[in-house]
Amino acid sequence: MDEIRTRLERELNFTVGRLRQSGGGGLALDDAMGGVGESATLADEGDLVRLNADREMSFATRSLLVERANRIAEALDRLREGEYGVCQECREPIAPARLRAMPEVTTCVRCQDLLERTQRRLEPAGVGSDDETED
Repeated sequence: MDEIRTRLERELNFTVGRLRQSGGGGLALDDAMGGVGESATLADEGDLVRLNADREMSFATRSLLVERANRIAEALDRLREGEYGVCQECREPIAPARLRAMPEVTTCVRCQDLLERTQRRLEPAGVGSDDETED
């Protein structure tokens, strides 16, 4: 169990380090505009589009890193409670290979597959399609 705890702590430290490196989520729009006022020169439209895309990507990356850090911290809690490596759905052991690949997982492969299939069936039809018209 010490080896697992050490690995989880290492993964958590690595993830937190990446979060720190990612900083505040990108440049502010004001930085690209060169200041405020009539004498301020606006960056060209392409630069602003790129800046916004970079900022969105940074926010998305940060969000994923925060989620992973939380899952790893929860895995450490489960380890302390003696619940690590037990599927939270069926209470069967999670395969060691799965835990090595993703030490923060909470479900076995079979239960994860069932959860994903159920979620796909529950998604409303036409989500994200442009076929819908507004009145």
